[in-house]
Amino acid sequence: AAPPPSAPGEPPPPPPLQYSLLLQHLHLVGDKRQPRAWDPAALGGIPCPPKSEEQKMVERVMESCPFKAALACVGGFVLGGAFGIFTAGIDTNVGFDPKDPYRTPTAKEVLKDMGQRGISYAKNFAIVGAMFSCTECVVESYRGKSDWKNSVISGCITGGAIGFRAGLKAGVIGCGGFAAFSAAVDYYLR
Repeated sequence: AAPPPSAPGEPPPPPPLQYSLLLQHLHLVGDKRQPRAWDPAALGGIPCPPKSEEQKMVERVMESCPFKAALACVGGFVLGGAFGIFTAGIDTNVGFDPKDPYRTPTAKEVLKDMGQRGISYAKNFAIVGAMFSCTECVVESYRGKSDWKNSVISGCITGGAIGFRAGLKAGVIGCGGFAAFSAAVDYYLR
């Protein structure tokens, strides 16, 4: 659009401002554009120093599959042991001797049975935790994504592997059940 004609004796109006020329002049677009480093301090965030090599190494170790598997194994062992002791504590048959049903079990026998059940549950939970964690880490590394599908796939693989010991049908049911449980937990946690 052409500027309106000016009256005689008045200076001509300035040309219209062209936005693209302004962006080029301020070096926001084009060849002279400077990349801007993202600095949280400039945006009002808390400044943090760059990470040292030791910090980077610790992060790499903590994000590795073996560390995740070991952590899941230890966590599963502790959780399974607590669950086993709890279920043995509320079970009325702990310390019960089928040969002599009228004999009252001693505290030592009850504690021994509780310990055995706790260790049994702890081993099972540790194995399942390590299997699931390893499988999820391998699936995530293969897919290159971190989303809900990884836990569903690894849940299916883990449940199928555990159930397959009892046959094909149990493996399929284990796959579906563990995958559904993994999806529910992942949905709830994310």
